[in-house]
Amino acid sequence: MNLLPVTEALSRLLSRARPVAVSERLPLAEAEGRVLAVDLKAGITQPPFNASAMDGYALRRDDAPEPGAVLKVIGTSSAGHAFEGSVGKGETVRIFTGAPVPSGADSVLLQEDAEKIEGGIRTNFPVRKGQHVRPRGQDFAEGEAVLPAGTVLDFSRLTVAAGMNRPDVEVLKRPLIVILATGDELLPPGSTPGPSQIIASNTFGIAALARKAGADVLDLGIVPDDKARITAAIDTARAAKADVVVTLGGASVGDHDLVQATLIEAGMQLDFWRIAMRPGKPLMVGSFGETHVLGLPGNPVSSLVCSLLFLEPLIRKLASLPPVQRETTVEAATPLRANDHRQDYIRAKLSKSAAGNWLADPFGKQDSSMMKVFAQADCLIIRPPHAPELPPGAPCPVMLLRPDLLG
Repeated sequence: MNLLPVTEALSRLLSRARPVAVSERLPLAEAEGRVLAVDLKAGITQPPFNASAMDGYALRRDDAPEPGAVLKVIGTSSAGHAFEGSVGKGETVRIFTGAPVPSGADSVLLQEDAEKIEGGIRTNFPVRKGQHVRPRGQDFAEGEAVLPAGTVLDFSRLTVAAGMNRPDVEVLKRPLIVILATGDELLPPGSTPGPSQIIASNTFGIAALARKAGADVLDLGIVPDDKARITAAIDTARAAKADVVVTLGGASVGDHDLVQATLIEAGMQLDFWRIAMRPGKPLMVGSFGETHVLGLPGNPVSSLVCSLLFLEPLIRKLASLPPVQRETTVEAATPLRANDHRQDYIRAKLSKSAAGNWLADPFGKQDSSMMKVFAQADCLIIRPPHAPELPPGAPCPVMLLRPDLLG
């Protein structure tokens, strides 16, 4: 089977992904980052009354068209304590920011533009009708669809939702990602490995990436290299109504690689496997109906690179969230040799040149089992298939491991 180019593999994966359409109602305090399933309409009008935007004096503009008008102060209006009467000819009410503008008044004179006199004030500046008054409904009106369906609830949108008097919201459910690691050699962290055993690490990084991308995660733990046990785990994932089943390791077709064959026997439709990339060639993609199956390589770095390239975009589409913008262009810090037929993802550190340009400097060792180097890396240098040698200072495409790294 020919190796599939990365771009084609991603396109095929995402082409059949359908966003989750099931919704749930959540308290506003738990809705950060969630996507509205329906239009969110205002439960109240805001502001609910004509309100003062400044500290000053509420008055009728016709009483103070020019400086020097003398007005009698008849009361006070403060936030939460409205003046109950009405402002008549030649009268004014001391008012504070956010307080209701009394009946009869149509403007607010700034307190520093008034001179206090016995029993009242004298105006020092002309008054424009409506000045410093926030009219009722200036922000939104009751019943207005302020936030449309599909809106991602961030800090500003949660604020307006609360201001709309909505204590809870209808949001799309997160896609469910079920993860199972396979291998007789694997033990959980905290164990004492035997001579042929290693500590399983992939699950933790992939689960964190999946949650960050907008998914809920169900971890089925470590499954031995046994068809019956793998089948039982697959049945558990399907019974949980997983949107994506992620397997770790065993996706190739060697004598001890049982995952692919077991999945196919369980009814999985294999779409493709083996990608023209390094690391991560053994990636497998299939489906059980609407449930996606992503078989990731067992090597930690390979599985993480594949998760960034394929799992994160898949989750974001299923969750109706915009893609994460990770790719950018910097300068090569050192010469990069010509590439072969596979797309390379090379771990690198970022630094700034004397001219203030970002430079990508690759690590000397790139073995796909080396987790420490991945943790120290800032980005992955992308070397397309058959890319020519790249000299220092040349434009160099990279994938940022932390999207906000460059500001």
